This record gives sequence, structure tokens and C-alpha cells, in this order.
Amino acid sequence: MPPYNILTYGWWIFLVMVGVFIALAFWRRQPIGISLMFGAIAGGLMSSLQGQGLHPRHLVEGAFTYFDPMLIIFTAMFFMRVIEENGALKSLANLIIEKLGRKPLLLTVVITFFIMFPAMLTGITTTSVLTTGALIAPILITLGMPRVTTGAMIALISIMGMFAPPINLLAMLIGQGVDLPYIGFAGPLAFAAFPLALVAAFTLGYPFLRKANPQSPPSEKPGYRLSRLILYLPLLVVVVLMAAVRLFPGTIPDIGVPLIFTIGGITGLFCGRKVSMLKAAYRALMTGLPVLGLLAGIGMFLQVMTFTGVRGLLVVTVLSLPISLTYLGLFISLPVFGGISAFASAMVFGIPFLLSLLGLNEIVVCSGIALLAGLGDVMLPSAIEARFAAQISGVKNYLLIVRKCFPFVIGFGLFAIGMIHWANELAFLVP
Repeated sequence: MPPYNILTYGWWIFLVMVGVFIALAFWRRQPIGISLMFGAIAGGLMSSLQGQGLHPRHLVEGAFTYFDPMLIIFTAMFFMRVIEENGALKSLANLIIEKLGRKPLLLTVVITFFIMFPAMLTGITTTSVLTTGALIAPILITLGMPRVTTGAMIALISIMGMFAPPINLLAMLIGQGVDLPYIGFAGPLAFAAFPLALVAAFTLGYPFLRKANPQSPPSEKPGYRLSRLILYLPLLVVVVLMAAVRLFPGTIPDIGVPLIFTIGGITGLFCGRKVSMLKAAYRALMTGLPVLGLLAGIGMFLQVMTFTGVRGLLVVTVLSLPISLTYLGLFISLPVFGGISAFASAMVFGIPFLLSLLGLNEIVVCSGIALLAGLGDVMLPSAIEARFAAQISGVKNYLLIVRKCFPFVIGFGLFAIGMIHWANELAFLVP
């Protein structure tokens, strides 16, 4: 048997894995997670031709690689489902319009943070688009904003919500691949997420909100303020618990993000409209299942890449690139592959690029890479968030939203490259 040469045969394994994945995901229209799993199996079987073989334990271990993020996703989706069904989210949207409808500048800022909020807590863009985005879209259209502009604005702000602290799953996954703990990311993530979200909001939304003439807010009924205070109690519980752990480290035990979301969700069961815990949990699981399956598939894919040596091949290849080509590769490969899956893009390409830039501040670089990967959510071929944004804003052709978002993808991508290039100068953002 000829000796195993990873410099040549490794590329064939990688091409087979990617080819099987693309064929299943876009030709056979299979779920991304399932396609990644079969791509991993194909790579393992091909490696067996060189005598390595694939033990089933690699697939099992890979599927549980990201068990912690999976718990965060499920519990966060449960919490969001509860506060949506008990009326808290709708009440908050109405309150924003009632109080700020005639203050367009402040209204634009508050709407931005309102849309971002679910993705900030879950690390998933879709939660913002389909919850707060779906609630605010009809209001924005009523205020005179075109449907395409509404969809593009919600999609871009939701991506920035996914990127913002406290939960950035992309940065978590990249960091986990290089043993970089998710500590100290709040500053770099906030430095990019909030200004870029406001840029999208003021560029797309403010010109229309400034000309809007909303109706006078309805008068409040007796007990109105008290009932709203009770309704917002679950939100307050989650915010206080998350803040307390970070403001008083060592004094207050860190009970973990999944438990915080669980406590907030259970609190919401007793506030506002009656909500069935089992039904809310089931709906949360069904909503988050595609992402949970995606993470399991990514884990298998990367486990086989590591086992066969393909991951090392990618790292060595990226390390050998001159810095100019490294930046160009970052700018092109991460958003483009993110058009298939932002999570897969972060894991497959983000980790090698982070390793190639170890001379710079790792946390700032990891944040910039996560931003580039996240922009893929509005890129073809899948453009998943553009599709959802088109659905909630009543746009028949989602490609109109993709086109509207594209200049922002270019601009935000250049901002991310700037963060990476000047990572050491931005190290002051890391506590």
C-alpha cells in the first residue's frame, strides 16, 4: 500500500466531504445538518481506503461537541416562546410605538435594540426575525416604510443582534475550536454590533420614520402600568441574573446561561396570558431543531476533518498565505460559505484563519471573523434570513432584500477586516 500523503490525498477527502454536502443540501434539498453528517461519513469512508477507517464513536463524539451551545439555544428558544405567547413581546412593541411614535430619532434607536434583543439572547438571527421582527414589521410598513426596506432593515439588525453580546454562538464555536474561552468578548462584540446596527437602522429606516405621522397613543386604563410591570417580569429576571453574575464575579455563583433562561421562562408562565409549559417547550424545540441539527452535523464534520488530517491541512495552507491573501480570503470565503451556513463557515474556515493570525489579539480577531461569517445569513445561495425577512414583510421576491442588503454586507465586511487588522490597537476593548 502506498504511504498516506496528506498533502495530496487530504484535498481529495475534503473535496468529497464538501461535494457530498453540497449535493445533498442543494440538489436533494436535505437539511443542512443531515447533509453535513453524510459529508462526514463520506470523508471517513474515503479515508478508510488508505487504511485509517472510521469508528462510529467519532460521529457520536462529534455530535456532542457543541452540547453546551445546544442547551443555550433550546432554553433561550423556550424563554422567547413563553414571552411571545404570554403577550410580553407584543405589549412591548405597542409600548414603543405609543411612547416614541412622534420622536423618530429615539424611536429608531429603540426599535433597533428591540429587534436585536432575541438574537442577543439566543445567538441565532432567526429568533429576532421571526419574533420581534415579525411584530415590528407591520408597524413599520403602516408608518410608511417600503416593504423591501423593512425586510432588509430587520434582517441586517437581526444579524447584528446575533453578533452582539452576551451570546455570540459563532465566536463560541470558533473559540472552542482553538481552546479560547468565551471570556472578554463583550467589548469587541459591542464595539461592532451596536454601531453597525444603528448604521443600518438610520440609513434604511430613519428617513421614513422621520416623515411618519402615527396616531395618538391610547389612554391608559386603571392598573395598566402595574399589569405591564408584571408582564415584563421574566425579561427583568433574565437581565438581572445575567448582569449579576458578570458584575459580581465570585460573590454570586454562575448558574449558567441555560438555567437563567429556564428560570426566566418558568417565571413567564405565571405572568400575562396562560401558557402551557409543555407546549411552549415543544414549540421551542421544533423551532430550534434545524439549528440543533446543524450544530450536531458541524461537530461530526469537524471531527472527521480532524481525524483524517484535513483540518490540519487547511490550517497549514492558510498559515502559508501572505497577509494580503489572508485578508482577501477572510473577506470572500467567510461570507460566501456563510451563504450556506454561518455556523459551518465559522467552524470550517474561521478556525484556520484565527490560527494564522495568532500574532494579533485573539479575542478581537475571533470577533471580526464571527462578524464576517454572520454576514452570510443574507448571502446566496440560501440567504436564509433574507427569505424570512421577505416572508414577514410581505415581499414576494426575497432577492430584492438580498440586493438591498448587499452594500451593507460589503461595508460591514470591510469593518470586520479593519477590526482584524488593528486587533492589537483595539485590545483595550478586552477587559
